Amino acid sequence: MATNLVNVEAVGKVYGTRALLDGISLGVNEGDRIGVVGRNGDGKTTLIRILAKLEPADTGRVTHSGDLRLGVLTQHDSLDPAATIRHEVIGDLADHEWAGNAKIRDVLTGLFGGLDLPGFTQGLDTVIGPLSGGERRRIALAKLLIAEQDLIVLDEPTNHLDVEGISWLAAHLRTRRSALVVVTHDRWFLDQVCTRMWDVQRGAVHEYEGGYSDYVFARAERERIAATEEAKRQNLVRKELAWLRRGAPARTSKPRFRIEAANALIADVPPPRDAAELMKFANSRLGKTVFDLEDVTVQAGPKVLLKHLTWQLGPGDRIGLVGVNGAGKTSLLRAMAESAASDGERQPAAGRVVVGRTVKLAYLSQEVAELDPAWRVLEAVEQVRQRVDLGKGREMTASQLCEKFGFTKERQWTPVGDLSGGERRRLQILRLLMDEPNVLFLDEPTNDLDIETLTQLEDLLDGWPGSLVVISHDRYFIERTTDRVFALLGDAALRMLPRGVDEYLERRQRVQAAAAAPAAAALARQKAAEQPGPAQKSAAEQRAAKKELQKIERRLDRIGEQESELHERIAEHATDFEKVAELDARLRELTGEREELETRWLELAEDV
Repeated sequence: MATNLVNVEAVGKVYGTRALLDGISLGVNEGDRIGVVGRNGDGKTTLIRILAKLEPADTGRVTHSGDLRLGVLTQHDSLDPAATIRHEVIGDLADHEWAGNAKIRDVLTGLFGGLDLPGFTQGLDTVIGPLSGGERRRIALAKLLIAEQDLIVLDEPTNHLDVEGISWLAAHLRTRRSALVVVTHDRWFLDQVCTRMWDVQRGAVHEYEGGYSDYVFARAERERIAATEEAKRQNLVRKELAWLRRGAPARTSKPRFRIEAANALIADVPPPRDAAELMKFANSRLGKTVFDLEDVTVQAGPKVLLKHLTWQLGPGDRIGLVGVNGAGKTSLLRAMAESAASDGERQPAAGRVVVGRTVKLAYLSQEVAELDPAWRVLEAVEQVRQRVDLGKGREMTASQLCEKFGFTKERQWTPVGDLSGGERRRLQILRLLMDEPNVLFLDEPTNDLDIETLTQLEDLLDGWPGSLVVISHDRYFIERTTDRVFALLGDAALRMLPRGVDEYLERRQRVQAAAAAPAAAALARQKAAEQPGPAQKSAAEQRAAKKELQKIERRLDRIGEQESELHERIAEHATDFEKVAELDARLRELTGEREELETRWLELAEDV
């Protein structure tokens, strides 16, 4: 029987006149991996802070097992600004001690991209004080994961991590023996990591078995049985369940709900988008040309981010854009937006961006636009337009759209200055949509949005006829709202990925393995020098190994060129699915050959 680690009994917490938690009783056992979801402001963070004894409850009690080792990641770190990363994360361990520890190597590589911390000027000896909030948060997370705990409590751990970092963190947490309680809006992450869900709503906490996909089904079923007044929310949940079941049935490793019941519940739910219908509307609104990029070079200061890029965004295209931080995703959108705003007068460093004459662009940047803090929410939306045309004869008033985005009738009269960061983000998206654009650029639209608001936004985008480009680290949102994925891998090129985010992660793993090979060889040589080992290879054997190494390196270079050629051909034949399948099969063969060669390279490097 699993040992109880934390027990929460009849806990209540009141802020002002509002009861965030009302008589909550919960438990965390060994091996539990619990995801906490709910609307912003409903008490998720308060619940886990009380559970971790970082904040007292007004009523009830919280009990920890006597020898509980607890690790907590809050939204505000407690790192010493005068200390170095080495001091906070590794402590007093000598280089050979921590470098020989597989767990420490895994955490540093997973969160920072390498043992030398390539994103920091002084590596491990970088002083923490001047670093950004996102960098400090990754350091705090690394410090927590390297330590040994019985229970880890994480508040929004995926913030400031890219797709690659989130994938690594999910895999890492699945293999840990520690129990886990995590608050996050990243639904893919919840599905990968969690085996139970806590849904915080109106002072109560509802418990569900399984990950996020299982939770969506269970909540839809509960609301159907209860037949509550929240019919709109019920329909949205059923729509999301339909997408989960039809799109990727293996999203949970062990589905815990009855498949027959799930299929019955969504039997009358149409697919999220009618692609042909939306394409027809998009063509009528946009014409043939939206954005055509011809031999474009994009720079950030002296740094060349993209070069010789020829790419087309057509009417009705729904594109997801992923890539390593600093590869140029935001710079690419900004260059296109500047050309549109200046009617083609402002062009990138080289090449040409052609913008369609009918393009009406709305660009959601990562910065929340400043609004008059004295404005009311409804007033800020009505400043743009009173009513909005959603296409296909659908129309909404500003007030109705506010309600769809979680601003109740009463909340619509709240001054903008009193809104939270997430609510301001919602308001920013609302104002963009009210202007009736036919092209949308969304740069990290999921920042600060809770799951319920994300679902509402996805529902709205499902019926939106226009061209869409989304930059996001939220894998679930990209897969849910876009039809094709393109990637910037840091080599100044843009590539289409037929298999989406999975293919992107595979490519990044290969790049990192190739980059880590020389470091691994150096570490092996250092260990060999420090410890007595088997006899060294003879001079003749070493010469033969060096020749084979050079031969492998030449072949790897050739494979890289062939992969680039195949990606270009896949982009050329994007509408010929048989051709794409044939080219993709060849690409997979090259991938397998590359992996075998890289393994052999590592073996030979140790010998040499």
